[in-house]
Amino acid sequence: MTAATAESPSAWSLMPRRLPALLSLSAVGLLLAGCASAPAAAPTTTTPAEAAGPVTVDNCGTEVTVDSPPERVLTIKSTSTEMMLALGLGDRIIGTAFQDGPLPEDLAADGADLVQVSDKVPGEEAVLELEPDMVYGGWESNFTADGAGDRGELQGLGITTYVSPAACKEAGYQPDPLTWDEVFSEISEVGSIFGVTDAADELIAEQKDEIDSITPNDSGLTALWYSSGSDTPYVGAGIGNPQLLLDTVGLTNIAADVHDTWTSYSWESVVDANPDVIVLVDATWNTAQSKIDRLTSSPATAELDAVKNSRYLIIPFAAGEAGVRSAPAAVDLADQLASLDLD
Repeated sequence: MTAATAESPSAWSLMPRRLPALLSLSAVGLLLAGCASAPAAAPTTTTPAEAAGPVTVDNCGTEVTVDSPPERVLTIKSTSTEMMLALGLGDRIIGTAFQDGPLPEDLAADGADLVQVSDKVPGEEAVLELEPDMVYGGWESNFTADGAGDRGELQGLGITTYVSPAACKEAGYQPDPLTWDEVFSEISEVGSIFGVTDAADELIAEQKDEIDSITPNDSGLTALWYSSGSDTPYVGAGIGNPQLLLDTVGLTNIAADVHDTWTSYSWESVVDANPDVIVLVDATWNTAQSKIDRLTSSPATAELDAVKNSRYLIIPFAAGEAGVRSAPAAVDLADQLASLDLD
């Protein structure tokens, strides 16, 4: 399994500018309306993307400028693919790569015809053959000389690069800790880049309503976020998406004191903490059931209260990283928690 590395900045700048052409079009419309002899102009429709002007953002310390909304986008990782689909931009995706699992039910139909060009990070040569005008990566590590290409080099070739801000690692850009405002900021920022700000605002409003619908558990329950690993568990730590989701549903993370997004932990620490609940990350390469089998077969972990009482919450791998799935994942975790027998 590839370990998840969480994410992102809170210091980004967004500076859209209106195109003077909009004023010119308005003036032409007035002149035509004033000419009685002129034939009626055929109605035209201007999409939000066509109306968008240049946008500049500070993305993980890289200045990204688009003069017009990108039309040919390669998405790497599920977070970027799902963001595009959730904003109605699936027709801009020319290919996907390194997807973390199946699309969620609400996006599956829109993404049914997407072409997966690689099950891992594609090499730069493969990227260039696709002729994208943007590569949208879920992790900064997608952009390396051995991966999709260095960001500066791709930019020099006329290819815009963008990283999910929640995945930024540089000081001053990585969220510390991740908040819902930063999750929603990416939706807003991508909406601006692609000229679909209304769709972004609507999606943010919907997700805020989802978060507001959650009543956090107030029983003081503790939890382990178990992502992967056997001899050494890889768990959700104190500043990333796992911590945000656990806080939202009212669970205390036993690894919250580790200043990272995810971290290698120890089974001794897990046994000492004896969490009330265990969140199991479900991936095709490391299923929730395989983790349950591991927990129940080890004499030490088999005695944990959560294991003896099957107090498991299950979350898809792709929903464990910050993005458009975060809010629905929080609602799902809250519902699962409410259904557990906690007596």
